Amino acid sequence: MTGFDIVMVIAVILFARLGVRLLSRYTKMKQEQKDDSDQEDQKKTD
Repeated sequence: MTGFDIVMVIAVILFARLGVRLLSRYTKMKQEQKDDSDQEDQKKTD
């Protein structure tokens, strides 16, 4: 493997980790928004 190949492998790994992190935070944020809206709906009906 040349130096360029090694750099490309490292870059792909880092971008994959970044994508997974962003996706997990996005789904967590969406879940929290859904929970918040559910709680607000329950307060309105009480």
